[in-house]
Amino acid sequence: MGILSGNPQEEPMHYGEVFGTWTFLHGAKTALISHQTLLNHAGDEDLKKLLISMMENANQEIEQLEKLLKENEVALPPTAPERPKADLESIPVGAKFNDPEIAAMLTADIGAGLISCSKNMAQGIREDIIMMFGQFHTQKATLGGKLLRLTKEKGWLVPPPLHLSQTE
Repeated sequence: MGILSGNPQEEPMHYGEVFGTWTFLHGAKTALISHQTLLNHAGDEDLKKLLISMMENANQEIEQLEKLLKENEVALPPTAPERPKADLESIPVGAKFNDPEIAAMLTADIGAGLISCSKNMAQGIREDIIMMFGQFHTQKATLGGKLLRLTKEKGWLVPPPLHLSQTE
C-alpha cells in the first residue's frame, strides 16, 4: 500500500490542500466578523434570522477547519475580535447599510464561498477534506436558496435584463 492508500485522516495534506483550507478558514473568520457588523445594520427580522444562520454556519466551519489544521500542525490565521452589538437607530443614516444592500452583499459572499468550496473539492486528494468542503458547499447552497427567496419576497432582488420570448 502507498502513502495515500490508507485512512485519509492519517495521510498528509498536500500544499494545495493546506493553502486552500487555510485561505478558506481566513475567509470564514472574516465573513463572521462582517456578518456581525451587518447584523447591527439590519432592520428586517427575517434578514436578521438569516444572518444569524450564516454566522452559526461560519462558526461551524471555523471549528472544523481549525481542528483539521491543528491536527496537521499548520499555523492558524488570525482571528479578529468580535464586533459589539450596536443600536440600529444610533447608526447615522449616511453610514448605515440598508437591508437590500445587506442582502446583495450576502449573495456575493455566498457565491464566493460556493466557488471556494468547489475549488477545494477539485484540488483535494484526501477524501475527508473533499467531503468536508462538500458539506460546506451544500450548507452554503441551502442558505443561498433561502436568501434568494427572501430577496424575492421583500422586493429586494435586482434582476438582470429578462429575456422575454416574442411568440406570436
